[in-house]
Amino acid sequence: MMSFKRSVTLIYLILIIAHLIAPLASAQEADKEVLVVDLTGPVTPIMLSLIERSIAEADSRNAEALVLRLDTPGGSVDLTKSIIQAIIAADVPIVVYVWPPGGHAASAGTFITLAGHVAAMAPRTSIGAASPIDGSGAEIDETLRAKIQNILVADIKGLADRRGEKALEWAEQAITEAKAASADEALDLGVIDFVARDLDDLLQQVDGFKVEVAGDEVTLATADANVSFLEITAIEELLGILTNPTIALFLISIGGLAIVYEIANPGGYMSGVIGVICLLIGLYALGQLPVNYAGLGLILLALALFGAEFFVHSHGALTTGGVAAFIIGALILFNTDEFTYQLPWPSIVGIPAAIAVILAFAVRKAWQARQAKPVTGQEGLLGSIGTVKVALEPEGSVFIWGERWQATSANGQPIQAGERVKVTAIDGLHLRVEKIA
Repeated sequence: MMSFKRSVTLIYLILIIAHLIAPLASAQEADKEVLVVDLTGPVTPIMLSLIERSIAEADSRNAEALVLRLDTPGGSVDLTKSIIQAIIAADVPIVVYVWPPGGHAASAGTFITLAGHVAAMAPRTSIGAASPIDGSGAEIDETLRAKIQNILVADIKGLADRRGEKALEWAEQAITEAKAASADEALDLGVIDFVARDLDDLLQQVDGFKVEVAGDEVTLATADANVSFLEITAIEELLGILTNPTIALFLISIGGLAIVYEIANPGGYMSGVIGVICLLIGLYALGQLPVNYAGLGLILLALALFGAEFFVHSHGALTTGGVAAFIIGALILFNTDEFTYQLPWPSIVGIPAAIAVILAFAVRKAWQARQAKPVTGQEGLLGSIGTVKVALEPEGSVFIWGERWQATSANGQPIQAGERVKVTAIDGLHLRVEKIA
């Protein structure tokens, strides 16, 4: 009997303990978190800093995974290697998700995607085309090309070797033949692990997927995890805007034109100060991006030609040459062996066109001012009309601009008082005048 009572008591005790533990287990399950950060635009030091900060934040929160939503045309090889090293060394599983639809992971973005513990793409995205080119976008010397390719091929093979033979072959062709793939093609080749419509779909598919993180096998549990987005700081957001290639080009253009205007019309100082600030910020932005120096040289030449128009009346020839140099420079400015970025055509054509219109207006006004007759000072007296007060025989006085002036008849003929005369020359404070018929 006592044994039966003890058994019943033990069962009740187990049920009570289970009832108390269940909410705790549910709470722990609900506390699972996935951290998400958006990476858009060229690979720059700002992107590297943001990735390092997001990894540290995900680690401190003990997040189930960190999702990097990636859309990039590529960037610096050195920065890309630093990003890869940060991803490989992370203690939190990292999912690289090429997103949104229409986005791409080109050039350096291919390496970053393959470096993730999990690689995924949204529909209608692309990956690949990591073939090296020279600073103008053309084919480079075969020897140099072979050296660059061999290094890049070795790097990408190290990232793709765990994904199978087909993925390894494609990764090598992405370097040697500029191969690219759509999301579905990349999935068939094994280059990526999932194609997901959106973030919720991605987390559902990734749930239960096994990855190796820091040498340990980890099974992801993301289906019911809370999703948090990493807040970008104001400084990161500002620097991200400034390092946009289009904004960088605009700042260089406005800064150079403002400095040229200050040189042509000294004394105001404001345009010069604004020009120096814009130019320095623009040069900082270019310093964060792989730049083709031939393109930068053509843009600086264009600004010099625009400035020369203030001093040489070329009837628009210098401005036309400046517009042509600017457009060509803008086309190749961001085409290097590390990074290919096509500036929008409205910016390529619109910026120099706007500068040309402003310049034409300013030069026209300046030329009109130079040709205009003086209206103040002694020079303003030339051609002025007055009245003879004391007869000129041939000397006398005239009344002009509300003042009496000593004057002499220009041809020596006498002019009677009350006659209208015009000033033809000035000799100190003495005027030469002639009678108006």
